Amino acid sequence: MDISQPVPQKQAIENNQPSNLAALPAHGQTIDNFRELLRFAPPLIVTMLILSIVGMNLLANKSINTGLDWLALDCGILFSWMAFLSMDVLTKCFGPRSTTTLSIVAIGANLVVALIFFIASLIPGEWSASYVEGSEGIINLALDSTFRGTWFIILGSSIAFAVSAVLNNYMNAGIGKRLNNDSSFGAFATRAYISTFSAQFVDNLVFALLVSRTFFGWTLMQCFTCALTGAVLELLFEVVFSPIGYKLTQSILAERHQQASTNMSQA
Repeated sequence: MDISQPVPQKQAIENNQPSNLAALPAHGQTIDNFRELLRFAPPLIVTMLILSIVGMNLLANKSINTGLDWLALDCGILFSWMAFLSMDVLTKCFGPRSTTTLSIVAIGANLVVALIFFIASLIPGEWSASYVEGSEGIINLALDSTFRGTWFIILGSSIAFAVSAVLNNYMNAGIGKRLNNDSSFGAFATRAYISTFSAQFVDNLVFALLVSRTFFGWTLMQCFTCALTGAVLELLFEVVFSPIGYKLTQSILAERHQQASTNMSQA
C-alpha cells in the first residue's frame, strides 16, 4: 500500500472531521483543513517564521550606517533571512499553498504583537533605559515611539511581505518540479537561492514604493537600488544558513515517513 496516501486521514479531512490516525501528509501535499495544517506544521519552524517577522519589523527602526549614500539598510536584515528560510523549509515539506497560509498566520501574529506594543507604549511609566539624568523624558518618549510603530510602516511591511511570500513559495515549488533530483542539498539550495533573491527583491521594492517613496520622498532609483542591494545581502544570509534549513527539512520529512509507515502498519 502506498504510504503517501493515508486514506483514513484523507477522508476525515474531506469530511472536516478529526482523523483517527495521527498520519502526516505526503511530501509536498497541501493540507486544505486549517486545523490539520496547524497540527501538522512543525512548531519550531512556525515559531521561527513568526519570530523573524516580529523581529525584522522591530529592528527596522534602526538604520545601518554603511558609509555609502546609495546603500540604505536597516537592522531588520538580521531577521529577514530567517523568515524566507522558514518558508523554504515549509514549502518543501507542505507545498506552496499551505506555506502561504502559514505566512498569513504569521503576519496576523505580528499585527497582534504590534497592537500589544502600541498598548504598552500608552501605559504611563518609565523605561529602564531612560534613567539618564536630564534626558529621562526625551529617552522615554523615544522608546515609546519605537515600540509604538507607525501605521503606514506596519501596513506597508505587511503588504510587502504577503506579496513576497506568495512569490517565494510558488517559485520555490515550481523550481523543485523542474529538477530531476529534488532531494539533494543542491536542489534545496537552488530552490531557496533563486526564490529568496527574487522574493526579497520584491519585498524590498514594494515596501520602498509604498512607504519610502510615498512618505519619505525617495526617488525610483533609490527604491530600486535599495531593493537590489538588500536582496543581495539577504541572499548571502540564506547561503550561510541554508545547510541548517536543509537538515531541518530532511528531519521533518524523515519523521513524516516514519509516522506514515507506522500508521499504515497499524491500519
